[in-house]
Amino acid sequence: MAYRINDECIACGACLPECPEECIAEGEPIYSIDASKCTDCAACAAVCPTASCVPA
Repeated sequence: MAYRINDECIACGACLPECPEECIAEGEPIYSIDASKCTDCAACAAVCPTASCVPA
């Protein structure tokens, strides 16, 4: 199951360098995860200060 970023995202960028698949992109106004590339590693969730990275 892929991860997604919910509306609690504050666009801090903490998750961006943690993704080994580079499937996180800066969006407007929040970041997004490309579910087709996400491998469910949860690296983004581990560093997110607002717990915005959640299983889809």
